Amino acid sequence: MSATAKVSLQSDDVKYIQEKARLLRIHSLRATTAAGSGHPTSCLSAAEIVAAVFFHAMKFDPANPNAITGDRFVLSKGHAAPILYAALAEAGVFPVSRLMTLRTLNSELEGHPTPLIPGVDAATGSLGQGLSVGAGLALGAKRSGSSARVYVLMGDGEMAEGNVWEAAAFAQHAGINNLVAIGDINALGQSQRTMYQHDMEVYRRKFESEGWNAEIVDGHDAAAVMAALDRAKAVTDKPSAIMALTYKGHGVSFLNDKDNWHGKPLNAEQLEKALAELGTIPPIIPDDGKSYARKAVPVPPDFPAPADPDYKTGDIVATREAYGFALRKLAMVNPKVLAVDGDVKNSTFSDGIEKVSPDKLIEGYIAEQNMVALSVGLAAQGYVPFAATFACFLSRAYDQVRMAAVSRSSIKLCGSHCGVSIGEDGPSQMGLEDLAMFRAIPGATVFYPSDAVSAERLTEIAARTSGISYIRTSRPKTAILYALTEEFPVPGFKAVKQSENDAATIVAAGITVHEALKAYEQLKAKGVAVRIVDLYCVKPLDGAKLGAEIRAGKGKLVTVEDHYHEGGIGEAVISALADAGAWPTAVKRLAVDRVPHSGKPDELVDKFGISARHIVAAVESLK
Repeated sequence: MSATAKVSLQSDDVKYIQEKARLLRIHSLRATTAAGSGHPTSCLSAAEIVAAVFFHAMKFDPANPNAITGDRFVLSKGHAAPILYAALAEAGVFPVSRLMTLRTLNSELEGHPTPLIPGVDAATGSLGQGLSVGAGLALGAKRSGSSARVYVLMGDGEMAEGNVWEAAAFAQHAGINNLVAIGDINALGQSQRTMYQHDMEVYRRKFESEGWNAEIVDGHDAAAVMAALDRAKAVTDKPSAIMALTYKGHGVSFLNDKDNWHGKPLNAEQLEKALAELGTIPPIIPDDGKSYARKAVPVPPDFPAPADPDYKTGDIVATREAYGFALRKLAMVNPKVLAVDGDVKNSTFSDGIEKVSPDKLIEGYIAEQNMVALSVGLAAQGYVPFAATFACFLSRAYDQVRMAAVSRSSIKLCGSHCGVSIGEDGPSQMGLEDLAMFRAIPGATVFYPSDAVSAERLTEIAARTSGISYIRTSRPKTAILYALTEEFPVPGFKAVKQSENDAATIVAAGITVHEALKAYEQLKAKGVAVRIVDLYCVKPLDGAKLGAEIRAGKGKLVTVEDHYHEGGIGEAVISALADAGAWPTAVKRLAVDRVPHSGKPDELVDKFGISARHIVAAVESLK
């Protein structure tokens, strides 16, 4: 269908949707003027689309708007939040009066959607992520046996984001036929016209080239939008895209298709003028102040204990490999655990889960942004996704991780091949910033196992933990340090070597625990006793308890890590000690201090200052 073709159907159903669109415009204008901020013109362009989705296409229960059995709506163009809130209010999720609390401190109706709001599954507003979230929601529904469909509304400006096309390619390849992408093609960005403006064929061809069913409609013709949504429901072999030609500010003559209105609410005089064009205006009912925020978001379910680690004395096993063993065991006791991987499953060992449940590994290919945002959608459907890739490649999905935190999501992430210890592949493959990244995420739990036993146990703990968990795994094989039944409380650490005569405390994690143990033997041969602390839980960190360990080592502290100085273990330890009032008497921090190079793992660990001999020198330098 062409963008300008009309469906001349004047049925009561069409009139009903037209009236809903009119009300959504009124609510959006009023709410943003009351708030003194917001994006009313971005709402006006989407009124017929949102009305048709909510009140014609969707199977939606306002009493349980996040139900797995119900259809879901993702507002990827999150700045148009007021029209989403208006639709939820018109549907009966909360009273229309609540809309006038938009963007106020005590309201759940924030400037951009978050899952504090019933009917919202993920935070949006960082543009380009909604289609991936929608793909995760749709895939989760299919895996749960639900016939629910997922509708994702995107702006044309955000379709310049690569994440959109990662999601489009994945959804078609994964056979996600219950996903509908809707483009609000209003041709106006924030600062200028969009890249393709109203060249609708470009958008249609893009989706068709990815294997989607795609069509163009007039986005302000309610009957045309309704008919397109009906046709999308009839497509059973692929996802569908509806590209709707719209005008920013449509419905109000002095706003329609006008530049320089993005993010600008109308003042009282302008609002009165706009409302005069929109017909009969319903009265404003005072809000009673009652919160309608969701009581809870999905959290990982409980499950029986998996089998204990199974290693023998003398085994050397990489923590990345143990992560795969743990996934395999978790899949046998927790039906909600899934693995998502970025085409490195034989390096991250995510493929361990395939040994028992081949359908539990979702191959995301080399598209890390989609992999993370997809996981957010899966978690919103009650799954426990473990997404894995090389630690360095998670940096390109950091915004998706950040938004997952805003979404209060319980996704699990594993970054393998961390640090210079990976060896010959060189610095482009070395994760040396990841601890800083994840320590900065609010509510995140950051694990860094040093042996296979701790890796398995910490992966199990991650599966039980609400919020984002990050597991940092290493490439080299390392010796088993712990008994098979050892427990790893959170927050926590292990003093793997200690005595009453310790002259210093060495805090290490992962590969550097083994270097610290070598240094322990070298110092012991010199008659110097030291305490070795394995900081397997980098965040949260109990500074008071760690301070006691350091005081037992004469207050002298050495931290050593296979990570850059900034944001890593050294800074985590110093910060926690400062907060606890447990400042050490002397400190030496060892970390990678410059861009590294290719070489053998042992050579690189030594060259970049984190090997046993450097630890010995650091201890001896403390005064």
